[in-house]
Formats: sequence, C-alpha cells, structure tokens
Amino acid sequence: MNTLFVGVDMSKDSFAAAASRCQTTHDFGSFANQASGFTALAQAVATEQERQEVEQVHLIVEATGGYELRLLSFAHEQGWLFSLPNPKQVRDWAKGEGGRNKNDRIDARNLTQFGVQKRPQPQQPVPEVISQLDSLLRRQEDVQKMMREERNRQHALAYHPQAAAAAVASTVRVLAALEAEMQELAEAIQALLNANPPLRTQARRLRTVPGIGAKNNLPILVLLYRWQARTNGQGTAKGLTAFVGLDVPEYSSGISVYKRPTISKMGSPEMRSRLYLGALGGVRGKNSPLRFFYQRLVGRGKAKKLALVAASRKILVWAWAVFSHEVDFDPSRFAANSA
Repeated sequence: MNTLFVGVDMSKDSFAAAASRCQTTHDFGSFANQASGFTALAQAVATEQERQEVEQVHLIVEATGGYELRLLSFAHEQGWLFSLPNPKQVRDWAKGEGGRNKNDRIDARNLTQFGVQKRPQPQQPVPEVISQLDSLLRRQEDVQKMMREERNRQHALAYHPQAAAAAVASTVRVLAALEAEMQELAEAIQALLNANPPLRTQARRLRTVPGIGAKNNLPILVLLYRWQARTNGQGTAKGLTAFVGLDVPEYSSGISVYKRPTISKMGSPEMRSRLYLGALGGVRGKNSPLRFFYQRLVGRGKAKKLALVAASRKILVWAWAVFSHEVDFDPSRFAANSA
C-alpha cells in the first residue's frame, strides 16, 4: 500500500508539517498545537491524499517530552500510523544526507524524508490506564523531590541561631501538606490497580523477578508497556536494554580500540538508577539467581560496579521475559551452576 509520510516538528504552541510519498516534499506550513490545528492538518492531509492517490498516512513526529501527545491521540482517532524516532538518530541521518541548516520547516521536511527512506515501524498508543499510572508516578516523584528540598530547608533553619519562628513553622506546614499529598497519590495509585485486575496481576508478577521490589515495580511496568507500544509488540530484550541505555556499544577497528567498553547511557537516567539500586538489593538476597549471576562475574575478575551494571541489565531482561510471556519468574532455571 502506498503511504503518505507526514513529518511533524513539535513545539509547545505550534507545529510545522510536511508530507511526501517519495522524493518530492510538500510543505503544509505551521499549525496551532490544539484542536483547531489538528483539524487543519487533517484537511491538508486529506487534500494531499487525494492528489497523490494514497490511502495510508504515517506521521513521523518529533518526540518533545509530551507536547506531541494530543496530536498522537488525534492521529490514532483518524486511523493514521505514527512513529516517534530518536531525535538524535534523525539529526545524524540528516547530517549524513548533507543537511546543515535547521529551522522548524526544515526539520519537518527532514522527518518526512526520514520516514520515506527509513520507513520506521509504526507505534501503538499506550493504554489509557498506563498513561494514568505514569502521570501518578511522575507526580509522586515531583512531590518526593519537593519534600527533600523542604526538609533541607528545615534542617538549615534548625542551625540558624536567629531564624524566625514563623519561618520554621512554615516548613512544618509545608511538609505536612506534602505528606498528605503523598498519601493521596498512594491511595490513587492503589485505587487504579484495584480497578484494573490484569494490571494488578502484572505488577504482582514482576515482583517475582529478583531485584524488583516495591519502589521500582510500577515504574518498570510502565516502561515495559511503553516499549511494547513503541515497538508495536515486536520489541526484544536486546532492544529494550539499548532503549534504557544499558547496552555496550563497540568502538574498534582492526586491532585498534578507540574507547573502553561502557554503557551508552542513551535512555532514561532515572530508570537506570532504579535498576542499579534494584541490583544492589537483589545481589544480597540469599539463594537469589541475581546473586549467583553477580558472584560469577566478580569471580571472573570483573569489577564489582561493572558486575552491578550487568545485574541491572539482567533484571531488565528477566522483567521483559516475565511481562511478554505473562508468566512468573522461575528461579529454578537460574540455579547457582547456570546463572
């Protein structure tokens, strides 16, 4: 089926769009990042579809950390396909094609031609319940950060010999309010899980993986859902480790080594931190497959920190297997002599 690729360069208030079926790219112009702009884009796309006699529309959208979400929801309602390629990958491709200039119109054109030439796999929308859970978890992190900052202020005031009593009392009130917010968010998360038994079952199942506990369980579950949607259900454990930035790129040519092996760190640092802390706890577990895996690497002469990073990656691989196959983790498969 012929496909009309539509490149979209997003910003907070507007987006630029361009379209192409082969090599010639047609600029659509700029649209408001709201319902009226989405409708105007749909009209422009329909006109171009009729002109080029194509049925399928595939949006190639710049990922901007959230500004694109309403457009993606609209695109799904229209029956359009969409992909959010890694922005660095698109920039590197454009430079390889000889592109040097950059503005919204050029970026939209580059995204369009990237779609035409690379034909990235379409993605699926993340289930609504996962988006809700993600927003609750992110808000929980925000409030936790505010609590840490306010406790630091309270601590500093305690050492201030002339601190006003009203200032000290203010920190007490703010901390009490933040603690109440944390409690409400925890209750909202639990209510969401209670209202979705399959999601609750998946969360329980992930807890069977060594290194996954109460603090990293739900964020990892959201990550797995997002990877599944991003890869249209065709994702692999190897791709997931690269997505999180726990892969180890090779930099060598012949007998020359240009860089020492290290993880790419291309993904979320927060998720890598969660997995690393999970590994720290998991390798201490008695008769834990993760402990056996860690000890085997250290026994081979690997540095302990390097072995912990490898254990972090192992947690992610096991979690994907449990999630994708819908089974509990089986520790008997990873005994001490086969970890």
